[in-house]
Amino acid sequence: MKRATYDTGNGRRWRNQREATVFSNIERQRTFREEGAGVTELSDSELIALAKEEPEAFGTLYERYVGRIYRYLYYRTGNPQDAEDLTARTFYRALKSLPRYQDRGLPFAAWLYRIAHNVVANWLRDRSRRPVVALEAVGGGKSREREPHEAIEKQEEQERLLRVVRSLPPERQELLILKFVEGMSNAEIGAVMGRTEGAIKSLYHRTLVALRAQLAEEERAGEG
Repeated sequence: MKRATYDTGNGRRWRNQREATVFSNIERQRTFREEGAGVTELSDSELIALAKEEPEAFGTLYERYVGRIYRYLYYRTGNPQDAEDLTARTFYRALKSLPRYQDRGLPFAAWLYRIAHNVVANWLRDRSRRPVVALEAVGGGKSREREPHEAIEKQEEQERLLRVVRSLPPERQELLILKFVEGMSNAEIGAVMGRTEGAIKSLYHRTLVALRAQLAEEERAGEG
């Protein structure tokens, strides 16, 4: 049987009426922003307090963080469509949970990433998948223009690193994404992954040791 979907009037369809309602409210945020001049200049804590009273204000938080959450989920899934769907689920859950949100001294973004972490963990478990790290996650971003032979060597290095990263356990892959792609501190990573800061430091050290060992093994295999 074909699953029913709900249209919010902008060409997008959602799995149930609640999600359709939530994201219809987010779409209406633009009107809210025009009526409440300066709302986009509010701090996260000010916006959170406002959004608890005026749900449309959540749209500003959505626009502020949707790109980062999508990027994280894309690197975790390796698929743009899956990342888009999981991003929608993340913000849907965030809006539902917002009345219970409490500032515990970490950035609001860490709370959003924690929700995204749980969403993608459930998604991976339901499909018995391993995370697929996108090449861009280990590519080091934009670089200076290189000669053809340098570009080929750089590509080979990135592909070798990517193979090694993909062989790591899921939690170590996630740690590398949060550390090097999202630029998070150990405390923020701990909040996302449900670990103490000390545990993250230890995991990070073990991950780097494992990376070095596996890269060295790959080089020896290549020489043989």
